[in-house]
Amino acid sequence: MRKRTLGFVALGAAASLFLSACGGAATGGGSDSAGTFDLGSTEITNPSDKTGGTLRYAIEMDFDSTDPGNTYYGWSWNFQRYYARTLLAFNPEPGDAANELIPDLAVDLPEPSDDFKTWTIEIQQGLKYEDGSEITAEDIKYAIARANFNGGTFTQGPQYFKTHLDQDDHNVYEGDDPLAGFDSIETPDDYTLIFHLKDSFSEFPNVLTQVQTAPVPIEADRGELYQENVLSSGPYKFDGSYEPGKKLHLERNEHWDGDTDPVRAALPDRVELEIGVNQDEIDQRLVSGEIDVDARGSGVGPAMMSQLLDDQSVQDNLDNPFSGALRYVNIHTPIIEDVSCRQAIMYAADRDSMWRAWGGEPGGDIATNLLPPAIPGSNPDSDLYPSEDDKGDLEKAQEKLDECGESDGFSTTLAVRAESANDVQTAEALKEALARVNIDVTIESFPAADFFGQYAGSQDYVRENDIGLSVSGWGPDWPSGYGFASKITHGDAIMETGNFNTAELDDPEINGLWDQALLTEDPEERADLYKQIDTLVMENAAILPVVFDKALIYRSDELTNAFYQPAYMMYDFMPLGVDRD
Repeated sequence: MRKRTLGFVALGAAASLFLSACGGAATGGGSDSAGTFDLGSTEITNPSDKTGGTLRYAIEMDFDSTDPGNTYYGWSWNFQRYYARTLLAFNPEPGDAANELIPDLAVDLPEPSDDFKTWTIEIQQGLKYEDGSEITAEDIKYAIARANFNGGTFTQGPQYFKTHLDQDDHNVYEGDDPLAGFDSIETPDDYTLIFHLKDSFSEFPNVLTQVQTAPVPIEADRGELYQENVLSSGPYKFDGSYEPGKKLHLERNEHWDGDTDPVRAALPDRVELEIGVNQDEIDQRLVSGEIDVDARGSGVGPAMMSQLLDDQSVQDNLDNPFSGALRYVNIHTPIIEDVSCRQAIMYAADRDSMWRAWGGEPGGDIATNLLPPAIPGSNPDSDLYPSEDDKGDLEKAQEKLDECGESDGFSTTLAVRAESANDVQTAEALKEALARVNIDVTIESFPAADFFGQYAGSQDYVRENDIGLSVSGWGPDWPSGYGFASKITHGDAIMETGNFNTAELDDPEINGLWDQALLTEDPEERADLYKQIDTLVMENAAILPVVFDKALIYRSDELTNAFYQPAYMMYDFMPLGVDRD
């Protein structure tokens, strides 16, 4: 039973800490009479098994991709589970059990070898796609291969499999047999997968929850065009083709068997997502009952937040959980190369004004370190760039500018996602603060769907346009130091496009500690390594933490089974239904 005592201890510790953080009374408002403000952080609200109706979503940004092999937005992972089943899943329950791993396509949790380099997992027999054909282990092997070994066809998704599989260079889109030579995943029969890793990795089961494990038959793959109509393995299928920037509508998949699926209740008859709706309009339509869920999942915008918190009649419909995310500013090391210049930005930043830009108390807590408090190894008391009242230390900032030879300041560009009002307001607050030490910031806005693929996450674009700063948000792929921060701080995670280590931090000491963590079985020892990494990232001044994020989420009386799922940092979409005529 070694897999349960070593492979999952860190996960359980994180779950307990995380939920203690987000399950208490909210600080941004409350209902003294009913006492049910923030109920959805720890309990199922409006529980129901009623089927039927249409569950209506809306969102301002578009998918980075509807293709499960090419997506990294948390809301996209959550939503795609309607049509994409995964090997494992997070437990669809509120409370302490929320971050436990359970089988989805799999029969049981994977079995590791003694050195945690080989993992074996079996899938259920008789599972079917929307066309009635059977799902096989080879389909999952191919899905993972195409998402990670594709010659640059896909750039948006995480690269955990590419990083950890013991696999030579490969490109599924070259040659007659896309899996010829792809031997890091064995499929000895139609229902067994054996993963061979380069190094020990006790947290590997968490990777098997990701939508890249959703099966794709070789003959169904259309490369970049596959996103137009993904072959469903879940309870819903595309109703027509996905229309980028407009909509994605789903209807029931008659070949899905609910008895094989412990994750999805599939209560609605239809699921409709409207894309490209302004956030203020979404908030108004949510409160008026015209839509049921904001698919972005991170809560109402600033204008509606103030309105709702001041309205005692809606307090029972509000949740205000800690999301587990960090909102932060990347300081791009190839553009602002001197660490002293980067440290000048850290000292000059007015954390109080950025916190207020993010919504103040109901928007989260001021962050002074990298890892959120729920992550083992976090040190929230760490503050390497202190200042009185969090307003910034301008004397220290000037000293650092002198050290880097920029005593008169310098100019740079700050990139933001146009659809996020909080990002824009955070950028404006930072611009104003840095101007106090003659660091002149030009704010440029870009569409969220392409932000990492073409702009702030494109090495060429960053260099050609002198982008020295960018506003980001990041949550854990799973609740550990590695699951949270490796993809934004390990040098191996840097990519030419679709880059999420946007600061392009590539520090040998940090990289070495990440690699050491993979080989460390004891969760407490791993947590100590993560704490060291947290400090080193701050010393490098590659990331300016802003807020440990909280969301103010409105849920209507017609929405059933709503509760906060920390694994996705929003409501778990899979249990949701509607109770209306």
